[in-house]
Amino acid sequence: MTAADEILELTDDFYEHPHVVYEALRKRGPIHRVRLDGVLGWMIVDHDVAKQAFVEPTISKKIGSPEGRAVMAEHGARGRYDSAINDNMLFADPPQHTRLRRLVAKAFASRAIRDLGPRIEEIADTLLDDMTTRKSVDLLDSYAFPLPISVICELLGVPDGDKDAFRAWTAVLVNDSAAIEERTSAGLNFFTYLTELITVRTENPLDDLLSELIVAKDDNDRLDQQELISMLFLLLTAGHETSVNLIGNALLELLIDPRSADRLRTNPDKIPDFIEEILRYQGPVHFGTARYTTAPITLGNQDIGAGEFIMISIAAANRDPKRFAAPNRLDPDRRDTRNIAFGHGLHYCIGAALARMEATIALTRLLARIPAMSLNVTVSDVAWRKSLLIRGLTTLPVRLSSNTARNTPAQEATIPWAEPDNLGEPQFSTV
Repeated sequence: MTAADEILELTDDFYEHPHVVYEALRKRGPIHRVRLDGVLGWMIVDHDVAKQAFVEPTISKKIGSPEGRAVMAEHGARGRYDSAINDNMLFADPPQHTRLRRLVAKAFASRAIRDLGPRIEEIADTLLDDMTTRKSVDLLDSYAFPLPISVICELLGVPDGDKDAFRAWTAVLVNDSAAIEERTSAGLNFFTYLTELITVRTENPLDDLLSELIVAKDDNDRLDQQELISMLFLLLTAGHETSVNLIGNALLELLIDPRSADRLRTNPDKIPDFIEEILRYQGPVHFGTARYTTAPITLGNQDIGAGEFIMISIAAANRDPKRFAAPNRLDPDRRDTRNIAFGHGLHYCIGAALARMEATIALTRLLARIPAMSLNVTVSDVAWRKSLLIRGLTTLPVRLSSNTARNTPAQEATIPWAEPDNLGEPQFSTV
């Protein structure tokens, strides 16, 4: 049986322990044909091959095209990318992608983005004011979720009362286990709402990002109605979900090792370095978004035909031992932190700087305000979301107390930064 014939069936346990699988797969090669949650594709687990795939011109992002839809349907991804709100620069190739990104970049370079820091601090402090009145909270629900969604909604001029609806819709749209009917309904609700919001803001422009996107133009070119709707969906979903899970994943590591929280409280200037290592070690994006081959190609010494679904595991690439020393160790002092958590090449995330800013401020303010915190469950009971796109937690229950036990020097040597280099045995079968 050749590698092209062999299919590795990944179980649902993969979502809880993906790096166990990745470590085993890397020993077999840089790219593998897998079936995961009904989707059949070529999974890349190698850093260099991932970067090659990101920039390869014969690998397309145009999943809304007839060819793209056919590939998605043939490989079990029907219904996951069919919505009209996915007609944005994330799922476009040049020259369409170049045009759309140029128009959006004008708005993202605006004062509304540059001057966000103080406002993000205000939102964080308001959330912390409420948290400090309680003894236990879900850090995702009380902090990691509401902070980024408040920021992106304020940027786009979305009323406060609509934030919960956005959160519910995006949660469904990135949930791979959600029924197609549920995803379709969420997408339709999102589409309808954004259409109405654009109409209101066109007639009554404000000092917000949406108003700037409406008038943004390059020479005589500007975003049409459908492009605006799709771009808003991208900004609200990607902008919100990326920051939520970056903050949540970072907080989990601080709870696993309170020594690191103590270090950062004492040296808050080290928080950006910690965030950068979190992006590499436990980043918020699991796989790059959907891609397919438009012509035969060789990736990682593997010949792949046209019309094949390509799955770039950003999480695996960022722990490639050929690229990073001791990759399964969280090391905030790591010198080389050039990860691909936000992608690589022309599709590099346009909101990366905003996500880094939000996460840095979120941790800085929380550590300054909360003297001690501890997990309200065992580490093994912490559950991860079932999503090919998102790498994030379902909940993060904690106790907040000034009397929370700290690690003593005698304990320090027994508490790992995170996962050991030997991660255990993977759960997959060959068919």
